[in-house]
Amino acid sequence: MAVTRWGILGCGRIAHKFAQDLQTIPDARLHAVASTDLNRAVTFAADYGAPNAYGRYEDLLSCPDLDVVYIATTHNFHYENTLMCLNGGLPVLCEKPFAMNSRQVRTMVETAREKGVFLMEALWSRFMPCIVKAKELADSGAIGTVTGLRADFGFRAPFDPEKRLFNKALGGGSLLDIGIYPLFLSYLLLGKPTTVKAAAVFGQTGIDEQCGMVLTYDNGAMANLFSTLTAKTDTDACIYGSAGNLHIGGRFHEGQSVTIKPAEGDRQIYTYPRQTWGYNYEANHVMQCLREGKTESPLWSLDDSLNLMDLLDTLRQAAGIQYAEDQPL
Repeated sequence: MAVTRWGILGCGRIAHKFAQDLQTIPDARLHAVASTDLNRAVTFAADYGAPNAYGRYEDLLSCPDLDVVYIATTHNFHYENTLMCLNGGLPVLCEKPFAMNSRQVRTMVETAREKGVFLMEALWSRFMPCIVKAKELADSGAIGTVTGLRADFGFRAPFDPEKRLFNKALGGGSLLDIGIYPLFLSYLLLGKPTTVKAAAVFGQTGIDEQCGMVLTYDNGAMANLFSTLTAKTDTDACIYGSAGNLHIGGRFHEGQSVTIKPAEGDRQIYTYPRQTWGYNYEANHVMQCLREGKTESPLWSLDDSLNLMDLLDTLRQAAGIQYAEDQPL
């Protein structure tokens, strides 16, 4: 069995979880780690058995035998970090949101396609078994025609103006960080909306601490979505249909069960227990794509990422959420 050798760029909390899940995949190895702090990279590499550690991101490009890079930096660095790796010929799995706006994402996608190098947004929820099952049930007509969707994501975040969530320069705010999950689910199940409305409540650092969204669709369906950094919500999702509904329990984006409640008959619960954080599903998918010579995912394509970022841009404009990256070049 050929081993896939991973690099991780950025050594924050999510990078640790990803590295831990890589250890559960028999044919995956953490091969290299890069940080802007060499000591941090060395410690991270030692913790997970990686033979290579670098104190500059660009040094990862010279690492021998590297197969793919997972980019786990803050939102504002996704664009430049991804382009650096793609231009160096390295396949990339980049954390969500893919970048700060559609202009950046289009450049990333064009670069990957021109160079024929694999690129995927690390929207891990797409590969969670409960999300896969919910889509399968909805697409099969198990609840009839989908007419509505409600999803939320909220937690009370400790206020720190310098940290990522509340720091506008780092791409902070509820919509890009957690509102993307309800929006992703609506896109996955209902496609592109015909109208979007959004409103936001802004905090003292200028980021959206809360964001509400209403989307309507050609078939008459509606999605009501919500994100907040000010309170713990149920963080669940309900998909309503003409012949029943589906419920994904909290936290739905990494849920372990889906309940179908048909209009007639007994409810049924599908459970998907796991011992990992859940990043192993997307990592396995990337490895399969690379083994098959694919340059993008058939389950979460680059066009899907473009569509999702277009939606985020439209919602931000409607809600008045702006970042420095939105200014013309």
